[in-house]
Amino acid sequence: METILRPLIVVGGSVLLTLVIGWATDLLLRKADGRHPETPLWGLLRRARIPYQLVLCSALLRGSYVEAQVFPDHREGVGRTLTLVLIGSAAWLVIRIAAAVVETSYSRYAHAHAQRNPARVRRVRTQVSLIMRVVSAVVGVVAVSSMLLTFPAMQAAGASLLASAGILGIVAGVAAQSTLGNMFAGFQIAFGDMVRMGDTVVVDGEWGTVEEITLTFLTVRTWDERRITMPVSYFTSKPFENWSRGTPQMTGTVYWHLDHSAPLEPMRERLRDILRECPAWDGRDYNLTVTDTTPNTMQVRALVTAKDADDIWTVRVTVREGMIRWLADEHPYALPRISTADAVPRPPLDGPPRPRRSSDGGPRRFPEQPAKSL
Repeated sequence: METILRPLIVVGGSVLLTLVIGWATDLLLRKADGRHPETPLWGLLRRARIPYQLVLCSALLRGSYVEAQVFPDHREGVGRTLTLVLIGSAAWLVIRIAAAVVETSYSRYAHAHAQRNPARVRRVRTQVSLIMRVVSAVVGVVAVSSMLLTFPAMQAAGASLLASAGILGIVAGVAAQSTLGNMFAGFQIAFGDMVRMGDTVVVDGEWGTVEEITLTFLTVRTWDERRITMPVSYFTSKPFENWSRGTPQMTGTVYWHLDHSAPLEPMRERLRDILRECPAWDGRDYNLTVTDTTPNTMQVRALVTAKDADDIWTVRVTVREGMIRWLADEHPYALPRISTADAVPRPPLDGPPRPRRSSDGGPRRFPEQPAKSL
C-alpha cells in the first residue's frame, strides 16, 4: 500500500501545489493589470504562466522524486531528465519575462514620442527587436550548454574542446564568413540608423515598406503586397533610397502633354481647387509650369506636396485624374490632337507644275506664282 500511496502523494502533491501557486500568481497579475491599465506589463507577464508552472513543477519533482521511490533502478536517468526540463523551462521563462519588460518599455516610449518624433520611434523599435533576438539567442545557447554539461561525458570532453577551440574558431570563421557579415551588418543597421522598420525604401527598383529586420535578413513589403527578402549586408554595401530618412514629407510631380493653346492660368486655379478638396495634400506648396515643348504639344508639370510617401501617391493620381477630366469637359481643345487633313502637294522644283485630277474628274492646276522682282 505504501508503494502506491507514496508516489501518489509526492507526484500528486507537486502537481497540485504547482497548479495552486500558478493560479494564485495569475490572479495577482490580473488584479494588477486591472488596477494599472496604463502599462501592459502585467498583461504581458501572464503569457509566461506556462513556463512558470513548468519551472515550479520540475523543481518540486526534482527535489522530491527520491522520496517517491519511483523507478529506483533509474534514479539517475529520471533526475537528469527533470534537470533538463527545469533548465529548458527556466530559459523559456527568462525569455518571456525579458520580452514583457522590453515590450513595456517600448510601448511607453512610443506612446510618449509617436506624435513628436515618429522616425525616432521606428528606430527604437528596430533596435528593440534586434536586442530581443540577441537576448533569446544568448539565453538559448546558455541553456543548451547547461544541459550538455549535465552529462559526465561532456564534462570530460571539455578540456579537449577548449584545447582545439582556436583551430575550430578559425575554421568556423572562414566557413561562416557570410553569416557573420550579415550579423554585424544587422547590428550596424540597428544602431547606425540607416533603415528602420516602417521606413519607405526603394530597393532594386522596387518600392515598399520595411516590414521585418533580423540579424541576417530584411523583409520589404511592396505596394502590391509582395515580400522581398534580402540579406542585411545589402543595405551596408549598396546604395538604396530611404524616403523616410529625416522627415517623411515628400514632393511629387504630375506631367501632362497638352496642346499649345492650353489655358495655363485657369489650370493653375483648377489645380488649387483640386488640392483643396484632396485630404492627402498637406497644404505646404503647389506649382504648375511648362517644362518642355515639341512641335505638336507642350509638357506641363505640376508640383504637389504631402506628409509621406503614401499620401503623395494619392495626391498625384487625384490631381492627374481631376485635371484631365476638367480639361475634357471645359477645354477640350487643350488636349493633344492629331491632324488628319490632306497634305498640300508641293510643286516640283524644275519645270511647270504637273496637272492633277480634281474631284470632278477634270484637270487641276496650281495657282500661278507671281514673278519675283530682281
